[in-house]
Amino acid sequence: MPLPASRTAPKAPPRARLLVRLLAVLAVVLGTALAAPAPQARAAVTLTRVTDFGTNPGALTMYVHRPATLPAHPPVVVALHGCTQSAQVYADNSGLPQLADQDGFLLVLAETSAANNPSRCFNWFQSGDNRRGQGEALSVRQMVSHAVTAYGADPRRVYVTGLSAGGAMTAVMLATYPDVFSAGAVVAGLPYDCTRDNSPYTCMNPGVDLSPADWAQRVRDASPSYTGPWPRTAIWYGDQDTTVVPRNATELRDQWTALHGLSQTPTRTSAIGPDATRQDQYLAADGTVAVEVDRVPGIGHGTPVDPGTGSEQCGSTGAPYFLDSICSSRWIARFFGLDTTGPGGPGDPGPGDPGDGGTAACWTASNYAQVQAGRATTSGGSTYAKGSGQNMGLYNTFVTHTLKESPTGYFTLADAGCP
Repeated sequence: MPLPASRTAPKAPPRARLLVRLLAVLAVVLGTALAAPAPQARAAVTLTRVTDFGTNPGALTMYVHRPATLPAHPPVVVALHGCTQSAQVYADNSGLPQLADQDGFLLVLAETSAANNPSRCFNWFQSGDNRRGQGEALSVRQMVSHAVTAYGADPRRVYVTGLSAGGAMTAVMLATYPDVFSAGAVVAGLPYDCTRDNSPYTCMNPGVDLSPADWAQRVRDASPSYTGPWPRTAIWYGDQDTTVVPRNATELRDQWTALHGLSQTPTRTSAIGPDATRQDQYLAADGTVAVEVDRVPGIGHGTPVDPGTGSEQCGSTGAPYFLDSICSSRWIARFFGLDTTGPGGPGDPGPGDPGDGGTAACWTASNYAQVQAGRATTSGGSTYAKGSGQNMGLYNTFVTHTLKESPTGYFTLADAGCP
């Protein structure tokens, strides 16, 4: 990934340069600094390393950010850094830990190493790492299992996101473990299994054009026995990206809309955030957003962030590939249904989206009764909450769950308490 070009300051006039040198000498004598005080360093996000989370065939490292106040059975968000980055860099700049603290989810960060890949990229392009049950994909899956058992996390609310190679690896996790992840957000990544018959570099730029049906089949081939609902997928891109070109956003959209049985024409389009990011949404029959494409104007390759203290701001530009534009992590948390901001505020995604907030209504009933009441659907003998798609178990009168509705028409499991 190319480093940002440096900027050269204009030269000062000769008299000004002489004055600067004299002041510099005086500063040394007085033991003071000539330059303006540097901005106060931002404290690094506290991460806990987990050393025993499974067999770890992909030789990855697991870190966890656990908010000080965490609800019982919290959701899990897995974050995957980009090339040349680390878990700490991603935590410090993406804004995800701030949102974990606000919205009450457990943040798991996977980290690769130079021993795995000289550029510290996740190996999304290697068959030994991008297939179910082996390599790096299995290591990430084991991290989720550990989060569920060690922290009491909710296995029905597990999500994944990542940048660049981490974004491509996000697509790998959604394809290989659709039974584990309810939704994912691919930031500057690529469609799953593009490298089956292409080099990674060709996939990145100029990209590969396949039909939606062909792309979808590659995901089905990754989990041939899977019959449940496919994860909801958000796709984020800078429209000036020359590293992983925007064509990949289109191909990702084709892959996941085809899996959901949807048209490649968006149901609705809007402008969001301070930079008028174009958001195309593809709605399922029940009104939920199955696929979303967010094209950020005027930026290249990186994670969109919006430093500041506003409710819609997050992240930092303190490291390469974090680009000042829009707080993508806030919108990703909203897409996952984790955002606790109320309706009508800045950036509210509008009716029918998980982030609407509002007063929750709750129902406790058998899976059979929930389906009959229109609060859940059934497929292949299992029951799924309408909207969130969470697996509720067998479709019968013996399994009972509590469902929370917020916003209208969007149901989530709330067995631990409602609202």
